[in-house]
Amino acid sequence: MGFFDRFSTDIGIDLGTCNTLIYVRGKGIVIDEPSVVAVEKGTKKIVAVGSDAKQMLDRTPGNILAIRPLADGVIADIDSCQILIEYFIKKITPKHQLIKSLRMKIGIPSCITEVERRAVVEAALKAGAKEVEVVAESLAAAIGAKIPIYEPAGHMVCDIGGGTTEVSVISLGGMVVTHSIRIGGDKFDEAIVSHIRNNHNLRIGKGAAERLKIQIGSAAPEKTIEKMEIKGVDAITGLPRRLEIDSVEVREALKEPVTKIVEEVKNVLGLTPPELAADIIERGIIMTGGGSMLRELPKLISKEAGVPVILVERPLECVALGAGQAFELFKDMTADRMIYDSLS
Repeated sequence: MGFFDRFSTDIGIDLGTCNTLIYVRGKGIVIDEPSVVAVEKGTKKIVAVGSDAKQMLDRTPGNILAIRPLADGVIADIDSCQILIEYFIKKITPKHQLIKSLRMKIGIPSCITEVERRAVVEAALKAGAKEVEVVAESLAAAIGAKIPIYEPAGHMVCDIGGGTTEVSVISLGGMVVTHSIRIGGDKFDEAIVSHIRNNHNLRIGKGAAERLKIQIGSAAPEKTIEKMEIKGVDAITGLPRRLEIDSVEVREALKEPVTKIVEEVKNVLGLTPPELAADIIERGIIMTGGGSMLRELPKLISKEAGVPVILVERPLECVALGAGQAFELFKDMTADRMIYDSLS
């Protein structure tokens, strides 16, 4: 049988600020695309979704609007979010196959409000899901990272996404301590944009800032200093201009959001019961999410917190993997109730 003949109706979704990942039970990650929708103004006709739409950000003509449906880890535009989910579901489902019972588990930050959580569920239901459950992102990330969450031992997870950072201590299938802040990869990009504008009078887009972050960005000093040329618009003359910037300056630009994440990790450690803290000293902090891939960030957190830090092998995929695998892991209502209680 082919892929679509064996299509499962149970899926896990990481509905991220920057990227949406979809896990199909038994198939793995089948969608990993930017969370962007491009529509015609007025008619709201869909022009592009995902990778194609991201290329249109800040480049669209007047009649086309490129939208990021999520901001800071939550839905900012419920209609475009519904379009996003529906498009990806159709992309992985054959046209001839009618899915009568589509179940979704969606990873969400624990810091969101009840209204924001309902918006996630509503968007998924409108996109065709018959049953929707939400899972705290750090719990989903722990499952995706293959952490034995039901052990009577403390496990600490730091999940840095595009819009939020969630730090949690997990034991016996529930979250003992969890804090979430609306700082992630997007704030890294914004910090670079702001720094270059303030220090060089050069306006650059978030795309250019993201490239700087990925290619030469770091959270702590490295042995070599790298340089990169960027292009933008002079804030005074309004004319195009080039600028060479080095990794030291990019690190300085990232200092404020990076420091806030480090402080959040230390804060959660300070609230952790002593026995569980002892377990974390032995096992270390597990880092997941795209933001955790900033160079030297795990090393900096380890130095500041005094605890080993381990970056998982596939940090970008952990939440989607965990949300999907939760179908098998949480087989009774007691376990599912732990998820909801942790978000209250």
